[in-house]
Amino acid sequence: MNRRRILTVCYGNICRSPLAAAVLTQLGGDTVEVRSAGIRDKWTGKPAHLTMAEAAAPHGYDLSRHRARQVDRDLMHWADTILAMGASNLAALHELADEDTARRLALYLGDRDVPDPFGQPGSAFNDCIEMIVAGAARHLQCSGG
Repeated sequence: MNRRRILTVCYGNICRSPLAAAVLTQLGGDTVEVRSAGIRDKWTGKPAHLTMAEAAAPHGYDLSRHRARQVDRDLMHWADTILAMGASNLAALHELADEDTARRLALYLGDRDVPDPFGQPGSAFNDCIEMIVAGAARHLQCSGG
């Protein structure tokens, strides 16, 4: 079986994109392989944001093994679909993309950003989780999930 390869991308790869990768992996099962990355390298090698990891756990999403990485062209070529968490992430990906990878780019929610909870109160992390979970089905439909 050919699994769809999905890459989720946010600013630092410590909040939104690792959560989206965990959600898509869990909901997509064997139909998908999901990785995540960030536009900036500031947090490369760091774990998921503690508040995000703590907020995700009761929903069944384990971010404890996540380590941030920066997006690069090789990772973009690996993916069948590249999902940006926000318009600024999408713009940065377009700058990095070539003709082949540019057509794989999309916003995770289609027409709006998943707001970055970094630096916000815990409720923003919970809101982020709800948005990401609610938006997941649109990316799994053609994989049978």
